[in-house]
Amino acid sequence: MVSVGAIGSIECDRETVAIAERNSDVYAAVGIHPHDAKDCDDDRIAQLRDLAQSSRVVAIGESGLDFHYMHSPVAAQEAALRRHLELAMEVHRPIVIHCRDAETSIVAIVREVGMPPRGGVIHCFTGDAAAAREFLTLGFHISFSGIVTFKSASTLREAASIVPDERLLAETDAPFLAPEPYRGKRNEPAFIARTFEVLARLRNVDRDALGAQIAANAARLFQIPAA
Repeated sequence: MVSVGAIGSIECDRETVAIAERNSDVYAAVGIHPHDAKDCDDDRIAQLRDLAQSSRVVAIGESGLDFHYMHSPVAAQEAALRRHLELAMEVHRPIVIHCRDAETSIVAIVREVGMPPRGGVIHCFTGDAAAAREFLTLGFHISFSGIVTFKSASTLREAASIVPDERLLAETDAPFLAPEPYRGKRNEPAFIARTFEVLARLRNVDRDALGAQIAANAARLFQIPAA
């Protein structure tokens, strides 16, 4: 699994990397969540650069824009996203993007700064099919969480049905966003099976075949051993 350390202080990133270095099946992503973008300064980027020297760090992020909760000012979020894109290019890692009510702005910034050569993923995608196509055109993978199982998520399920096989990923976002029928409970990695079931039904494929495809996609994007 790839565990994202980017929330709160740099200590969370450090602890995530330490866990990955102690466990052969765990890898880390390091960055500054858009909620904390106001704390993205030269020193914090330097510390992330140092952490990315670990072979267990397979991505930069999650960075991005969250115009729903607005815990950091828009200008700070946009500046942080630019710096994360540049860092991902510098350390030769893919980028993990958080997007909440900000698809148009993220597309514009990625076009301005450039896509990291190693690519990236739109984490916990919540947009519609049109937004998915925009991100796919830029070269992103699209990752779906337990939200795709919610009864109210018909627009998201439509988007999930059009993502090419080789660009599809899935995730838990644990401890949040537990899929049905566990919605409202603490999420955990095992619940990914329920998300696979829904994605497989949407795409009219066998669940195990879909799981193998997603595992191969993750291995290629993050350059980790195939499951």
